Amino acid sequence: MTSTATRTDQDARADQDSRPDQPWLWNVVLIDDDDHTYQYVIRLAQTLFSRSFEQAYEVARTVDTRGRAVLCTVHKELAELKRDQVHAFGPDRLLERSAGAMSAVLEPARKDDNSG
Repeated sequence: MTSTATRTDQDARADQDSRPDQPWLWNVVLIDDDDHTYQYVIRLAQTLFSRSFEQAYEVARTVDTRGRAVLCTVHKELAELKRDQVHAFGPDRLLERSAGAMSAVLEPARKDDNSG
């Protein structure tokens, strides 16, 4: 019996070792659109991500020029919460055509990612 239990323990360890590594950190990435102003992005970054005005402005500029900006890099559960908060932030009241919040996606973080 001992050999069966040992084999089972070894098999379980082998299964764990053969699984691909799951990313530990995730980026919350804001996606650009034409229905939100710089002011909206600045307010979102300050309110949801505790950014200073200068940092929030940089997020707005980055999302405008590059089409995307990393808002934060955190563990998956917090990243999901922050993404959901972005989606719930509501429309841009400065633009009549703004029907809802901006979009954000989650991406596994890479070692060379920089976020504030």
